[in-house]
Amino acid sequence: MTTPIEFPFAPRPPAEAVEHLRRLMADRPMTKVTMPYGGDVWIVHRNRAAREMLSDQRFVREPFRTGEREVPFFVPFPDFLRTTLQFEDPPQHTRLRKLVQKAISPRRVRDMRDSAVAFANELIDGMIARGGVRNLVAEYAVPLPIEMLSSLLGVPSSDREKFERWSSSTLSVAGKSEEEIAADMGELAAYMTDLIAKRRAEPRDDLLSSLAHAHERDETLTDAEILPVAFLLIVGGFDNTANFLTTGVLSLLRSDEQRELFLTDPDALAPTAAEEVLRHGGFMMGGPVGGGGGLVPFVATEDVVIDGQLIAAGEAVSMDPSAANHDPDVVPDPGRFDITRADNPHLMLSYGMHHCLGAPLARMELQVGMAEIFKRLPRLRLAGEPVVRHDVLTQPMTDLPVIW
Repeated sequence: MTTPIEFPFAPRPPAEAVEHLRRLMADRPMTKVTMPYGGDVWIVHRNRAAREMLSDQRFVREPFRTGEREVPFFVPFPDFLRTTLQFEDPPQHTRLRKLVQKAISPRRVRDMRDSAVAFANELIDGMIARGGVRNLVAEYAVPLPIEMLSSLLGVPSSDREKFERWSSSTLSVAGKSEEEIAADMGELAAYMTDLIAKRRAEPRDDLLSSLAHAHERDETLTDAEILPVAFLLIVGGFDNTANFLTTGVLSLLRSDEQRELFLTDPDALAPTAAEEVLRHGGFMMGGPVGGGGGLVPFVATEDVVIDGQLIAAGEAVSMDPSAANHDPDVVPDPGRFDITRADNPHLMLSYGMHHCLGAPLARMELQVGMAEIFKRLPRLRLAGEPVVRHDVLTQPMTDLPVIW
């Protein structure tokens, strides 16, 4: 009699978690899980099966967008996110995504890199001037993506402070009450609506202007279409990127070998280091790792077989990036943190038509943020344990005490 491989599984040391995931993926491609909210969902574990599912247009999100179905997840899913582009399906999703991709072009991201480097160094200058133990989250990892996001969207410098305050409420990062969050979200929506109108009347070289004047088959995006796109970029471009950056710095601080290697040439190693942080950084935080995290689910519109497993029409399906990112069939020695890993097929930023729209910007900010802090402060070290909030959607790090 074989012992069943449990999923989800309770937190355990990272090496044990990687081994548990290996046995899980050898046993089956996916597991049906009953979520605390929204009922049952298939969680795909294997990397190739996840890619197949994410590429299949028979899986949709319309029932979640319309409110017909509650999103199966570990925490209540914020209502405003269900109005964003990630919950649209083709053909509307295809149309909106194409227009947004034109606005967030590789050229625009390349042009922003120099300003990201300059602002990162301004933040580091401030930390050095204040001295002592500093909170890297509040003083570096959060302000850097907020500044880049503000610049990308076209938020005037004079409005950056209140824009940051409103944006910080999007996923309860600031620990505010429901009433405070609702008030901030209302103010943010009103501000963005007004800014879209201004950019429609007087376009500038920013993303909101591009979206306000984007054309496809002589169609222009409406304000009602632009606002959810802006909200999605605010959530992904601020909260998630800040998490990636704090995780990246902490991962290097936890590994003397990899940090010393990174210090030999931060600029050259930043691209591969960033991908390895996205793949494995959660396992480098210093604490135990549990199994169960998933991306936003889909619903099968008909019976679909993925990697030998039937997903029946009407059933929900998601994928666990922690498992897919540690699949030994596609990632050699998946438990090793290797900042030189060249072939890194992780799925932290999803895949296919739902691949993160802001991925080029997030990657640039992660690379710049990691390289600049270690170039300026090569003796950076921890001055205490990080603080993580586990009661909100993205489980953000709120305090990373460092000294140098």
